[in-house]
Amino acid sequence: MSDSLPRAVALPLAAGVLAHIGPAATWLPVVRRRLSPRLAGAGHPRHVALTFDDGPDPVSTPRFLDALDGLGARATFFVLGDAVVRYPGVVRETARRGHEVAVHGWSHDRPWLPTPARDLRSLRRAVEAVQDVTGVTPRWYRPPYGILTSGRWAAARAAGLRTVLWTAWGRDWTATATPASVRATVEADLGGGGTVLLHDTDRTAVPGSWRAALGALPDLVADWRAAGWTVGPLADHGTADVHATAPRVLGRAGAVPHRPLEQGRSRHG
Repeated sequence: MSDSLPRAVALPLAAGVLAHIGPAATWLPVVRRRLSPRLAGAGHPRHVALTFDDGPDPVSTPRFLDALDGLGARATFFVLGDAVVRYPGVVRETARRGHEVAVHGWSHDRPWLPTPARDLRSLRRAVEAVQDVTGVTPRWYRPPYGILTSGRWAAARAAGLRTVLWTAWGRDWTATATPASVRATVEADLGGGGTVLLHDTDRTAVPGSWRAALGALPDLVADWRAAGWTVGPLADHGTADVHATAPRVLGRAGAVPHRPLEQGRSRHG
């Protein structure tokens, strides 16, 4: 009797925890690519969706906006609600320049314990913050760290958001990241129809690490265009419904001649 009672309590508890954290297995690229290509950000095969996480940042985000303007490219910025209310001007400028503003959550925390009510409240709060600043209802959600729990998945659906992770990233948050390493890491996993994850801030990363992503942008965009792919936000990616025709081109017409990868080259020192 003494052994059966703890077991009767432990088994349902373990089952509940597994149900909560089980969907987080989609953090693994091989899992989400095979089980849910849409969750991985698979879109039109002649398009690359360019996305940035963790902003807004009053120091670094404007530099990315300027760089994207120079490249004639647009992107999707997954923003954190607590930063939106601190730096509304940066978010407003992001939208004004034609970029898509999406939701990354209210704060950059790890959801190890089930808190469905809090998940929904914080996500709706983040949605409202973006709406108040931009006047546009966000469409996309990417959970911090890419950890998608059952509670956050349900909260996103209840908030009217579509969850999208990524197919390639640049590991641009590390101390050893350089423009060349970011470029090589992205292109090792990227094909047409992929979604790229970069960061426009070092809020949850090594200080100054955003410079590696910024320095990699010109070569990345040039490589994609040379491959015959258009570059743009998720709104033009066909993630929800892959279109039969090529998506709207937001960048400059014509491909830039391809330049081979050169490890160690940096545009920003």
